[in-house]
Amino acid sequence: MIFNLGDKMISQSKIIVRYAETDKMGIVHHSNYPVWFEIARTDFIKKLGVPYSVLEEKGLMLPLVDLSCHYIKPAYYEDEIVISACVSSLQYAKIEFSYTVKRNVELLTTGKTVHGFVESKTFRPINVKKFDSGLYEALKTSIEIDG
Repeated sequence: MIFNLGDKMISQSKIIVRYAETDKMGIVHHSNYPVWFEIARTDFIKKLGVPYSVLEEKGLMLPLVDLSCHYIKPAYYEDEIVISACVSSLQYAKIEFSYTVKRNVELLTTGKTVHGFVESKTFRPINVKKFDSGLYEALKTSIEIDG
């Protein structure tokens, strides 16, 4: 599901917490949240019309540069959770995604990831606007719905 919320395009991905994602205390282990962020981020990109696999075929990679995660409340086995993702910042050579993890309307976690745009063979930074102006415009539009 993708929709507009205020001035940003938001993608939502639903999952059910699996037993393997919990720890001995019965709560989701902290290491799963970055994996969930990846689920939401790849869904977001796919819903824009260009799956990651197509970007990679074109020679574009988005390696992780930075990750932050703020744990507010725990998630538990069999919880249905919704991970929301949006583009919070876009520059020619990097992109930042913001995430929320919720159980119903209850906020559990927030996070951000920063990714560089690099050429897949050399891993050198590239200007995504020059590399694929259509992708750049779609990402820019996802931030500036009204502008």
